[in-house]
Amino acid sequence: MTDMARFGPLVSADGVTFRLWAPAAKSVDLVSGGKARPMTREENGWYRLFVPGAAAGTLYAFRIDGEIDVPDPASPFQPEDVHGPSEVIDHRYRWTTREWRGRPWETSVFLELHVGTFTPEGTYRAAIDKLDHLVETGITAIELMPLADFPGRWNWGYDGVLPYAPDHRYGRPDDLKALIDAAHQRGLMVFLDVVYNHFGPDGNYLGRYAPAFFTDAQTPWGSAIDYRVPEVRAFAIDNALHWLRDYRFDGLRLDAVHAIVMPGEPELLRDLSLAVAALAAEQGRTIHLVLENDDNRAALLDPAGTPGTYRAQWNDDFHHAWHVLLTAETGGYYQDYAQPASAVARALAEGFVYQGQPSAHRNGAARGEPSRILPPTAFVDFLQNHDQIGNRARGERLTILAEPEELVCALAVLLLAPSPPLLFMGEEWGATEPFPFFCDFSGDLADAVRDGRRREFADAYASAKSVPDPLARATVDSATLDWSTLTKAPHRERLALVRSILAVRHRDIVPIIPRLIAGKARAIIRNAVLEAYWSGVPSLRILANLSHDPAPTPPSAASSRWIWGGAPGDRMQPWEAHAAIEGKP
Repeated sequence: MTDMARFGPLVSADGVTFRLWAPAAKSVDLVSGGKARPMTREENGWYRLFVPGAAAGTLYAFRIDGEIDVPDPASPFQPEDVHGPSEVIDHRYRWTTREWRGRPWETSVFLELHVGTFTPEGTYRAAIDKLDHLVETGITAIELMPLADFPGRWNWGYDGVLPYAPDHRYGRPDDLKALIDAAHQRGLMVFLDVVYNHFGPDGNYLGRYAPAFFTDAQTPWGSAIDYRVPEVRAFAIDNALHWLRDYRFDGLRLDAVHAIVMPGEPELLRDLSLAVAALAAEQGRTIHLVLENDDNRAALLDPAGTPGTYRAQWNDDFHHAWHVLLTAETGGYYQDYAQPASAVARALAEGFVYQGQPSAHRNGAARGEPSRILPPTAFVDFLQNHDQIGNRARGERLTILAEPEELVCALAVLLLAPSPPLLFMGEEWGATEPFPFFCDFSGDLADAVRDGRRREFADAYASAKSVPDPLARATVDSATLDWSTLTKAPHRERLALVRSILAVRHRDIVPIIPRLIAGKARAIIRNAVLEAYWSGVPSLRILANLSHDPAPTPPSAASSRWIWGGAPGDRMQPWEAHAAIEGKP
C-alpha cells in the first residue's frame, strides 16, 4: 500500500507528514502548537503537509474551511477524548517476543473480554496480571472487544468513532502493546474485535468534509459506509493492517459484516482478507480472520486460511439452540429454534442450523448457505458472549438463567467438541456479574439512548425503571468482574471443572482435530440423548443426555477410549456427558 493510500501521520527521522482525505473541504489547516498551517490540496481530495521537527507526542487537529477543528479520522491516539486533538505515535516498540509467529488455528480456545470491566482498574496493564490465570485454565487466545476511541468514560466498544486509536481510558498505545507482548510471552494469541459496518453517533466528523464516506442507506446503528469509494475501502483495509502490523494482534473478528450494506466489487471482505494474507506472508506470521455474519455465508469460510477467505464464523446458531434448550425462552430470534435439541445436533454436525431454510424471525426469508462440507474448525462456538448477554434488558448470564447441572453439560459439549470454543470473561468460574449495555453520552443523545433502551424492553418488564440505566456508573460497576469469587464455592468448583475439561481437550482432542474428515460428522437425538460423531483417524464421539430423565445409553464402538465422564453405564443420568476417542491413529 502506498503512503498516499495510507491514513494517519507518517513519522520520519526529520519530521511528520500529516494527511487528510477531505474531498468536500475548500481548505484544510493543520493546527498544532498554537499555530495553523495551510495544507496542500493534492489529487482526489487529499491534503498533505510535512512539518519539520514534529515527532511522537505532537498534538494536532485539522481546521476545516476555517470553521471547525476536528481530530484525524485515523488518529493514532486521543489523549483528550474524541473531540480533542490527536497525538502522533511512533509505533516502534521493544518487543520481547519478536520470534512469536502465532498458533495453529485448531489449538484455539477463546476468552472474550472487555478491557474496562475485566479488572477493577479497567486498564491494559491490569489485564496483564490475569494472563497467568487464563493460561492455567487452558485458554489459548484472548479476544478484546473493540478498542476504537469512543466518547466519554465508558462504553461497550461498539460506539467507536476513531478506529485507529485505542481508547485512552484503558491506557496508552504502549500499554496495549505491553499487554500483547505479555500474552505472547505466555503463548496466548490476542485477537481484536473491529467494526467496519458503522461509526458511533458522537464524535464522527467525516460527514462534514468527506460525505462520500457514507450512503443514504442505513444500518441499525447509523449511516452505511460506502465501500465502493476507493479511499473509503482503503481506510478500512489499512485499519486492519494497522492493528496487525503496529500492535501485532494475531487476528481480527469482524463485527456484523452482514450490516456492511455497500460492500462494493470486488467485495470488501475479499480485499481485506487478501491484504492481510499478504502481510502474514511478508512477516512470516500466522494471522487468523473471523467473521460475525448473520447471513450464514458458508462460501466465505475456509479454516485453511486461503487468501480472500476467513478462518471461521461466530456460530450464533449453536448459541441460540443451546439457549432455548437451557432457558425455554422463545422470543425474538429464539423462535427459530423451537426444536432446540435437534438444532444443537445439527449445529455440532454441520455448523449452521440455517442453511437456506426460511426463518420465521425474518418473516419467512431464507437464511444461510449449505455448510455441511466445512470442517468443524470453520465455526467458533459459544454459550455466551457480549451480545447475547448484553442484548438482554438486565444483562443476565446463563449462570443466573440456567440450572447448574444443565449448564455443566452444555459446557462439557462446548469444550469437548472440535470447533474452537469461546467463553465470555468470568464464564470459566461461573461468574454471576451481569453485562448490560452501557455508554457515556451526554445531552439529548444520552436521553435518547436511555429512553430507547427502556422502550425496547417495555413489554418485558412492568416498570421501565427495572431496566438498568445505560448511562449510570452503577451499571458499569455491576458488569466489572469480582475476581475474589474464584476461591469461593461454587465458583472454585466450576473453575476446576472447566480446567479439567480443557486439559482433556488439549491432550486428547486438539491433536486429532486436523485428522477429522470434513463433511463426515453426524449427530442425532435419540431418546433425548445427543449422539455426535466426527469421523477421522481416529474419530471423536460425544454423548449427552439432554433431558431431566434417565435414558438408555447408545451403543459405542468396542475400541472407545473414554476421555471424559468415564465409560457410561446402561442408562445415562440427566444432563450426563461423555466423550471418547475411537479407533487408532
